Amino acid sequence: QVQLVESGGGLVQAGGSLRLSCAASGRTISTYAMGWFRQAPGKEREFVAAISWNGGSTVYADSVKGRFTISRDNAKNTVYLQMNGLKPEDTAVYYCATDRTPRPRTNPAAYDYWGQGTQVTVSS
Repeated sequence: QVQLVESGGGLVQAGGSLRLSCAASGRTISTYAMGWFRQAPGKEREFVAAISWNGGSTVYADSVKGRFTISRDNAKNTVYLQMNGLKPEDTAVYYCATDRTPRPRTNPAAYDYWGQGTQVTVSS
């Protein structure tokens, strides 16, 4: 069993930056890929970014490519999402999740453990 706790969300103006953290406990995440997803009101949960078990491979949604950076520190059992150039359309609850394999994937069905989410609100 893995417990994931996201933090770092908040209210920011358009163009600003936030850094989300996802701290894992209960089991090491060092052998699993990790992902970030988001869900806006009235919309389905969508893929944002994913990182392989060792950080050597990353995948991004087209909508965040060049603005967001996913990283991980396996020694701290933590994954990060650096978000720069935030836009109002980035407003959502952001979730981190553990993949069942070491490879980063975009399908939410590939992930088994999820955090409770952290709210990100970008004002125009």
